[in-house]
Parts: sequence; structure tokens; C-alpha cells
Amino acid sequence: VQLQASGGGLVQAGGSLRLSCAASGFSLSHLSIAWFRRSPEKVREEVSCITDTFSGTYYADSVKGRFTISRDNAKNTVYLQMNNLKPDDTAVYYCAAGPAWGKYDYWGHGTLVTVSS
Repeated sequence: VQLQASGGGLVQAGGSLRLSCAASGFSLSHLSIAWFRRSPEKVREEVSCITDTFSGTYYADSVKGRFTISRDNAKNTVYLQMNNLKPDDTAVYYCAAGPAWGKYDYWGHGTLVTVSS
């Protein structure tokens, strides 16, 4: 049972990245999946979530309008499309999965996103 985040990298401000959260050993299709981020300067922040029921979505105010979360159940993967990136978005991003929003049983390792000004 494993969650693996990928897709991070170095990008200039205004650029885009797409993060992937892939599961192995279990299905994501009936779970709520969230993306979190953490940096040395900030506390952990839940950036976005896509819920198990009807794939409702949540976005932190800091990323609303710039980030989009989506899921591909056939690939057992959840994505986070990040557009118009800002230096303030620099952080380690990691995903979590669980039965409901805010209740996460599985946590993946992170992927580093660095946004240069």
C-alpha cells in the first residue's frame, strides 16, 4: 500500500506544473484525496481536496483560481494542475487519501516544487 507523489521541479514564476499522486495496492476511486504542502517558513497547509462522493473539490484561498485537482480512476491517480505559480508556492507537496475530507489514512512522500522569481 503506497501513495507516490511526483511531478515537482523548478519553474519560473508564472509557469505551470502538474503533480501526480499515484496509488499502488489499493484503489483511490472511493476515497477523498488531498494535496498538502509544507515549507520551512510555513505550517502545513491543505492546498486542495477532491472528495469521495461526487468528486467535490476544495481549494485553499491561496491557490483558488490557479490550481485544479482532478482524478483519473482508470489510472488510479489524482492530479494537481498548478498554473500561474508564485515563489510563495515553493514547498514540498504531498498527497493523502482517506474515507472522507479531513480523514486521511494514507500519506505519501513529497515532491519538491521550487518557483523562482
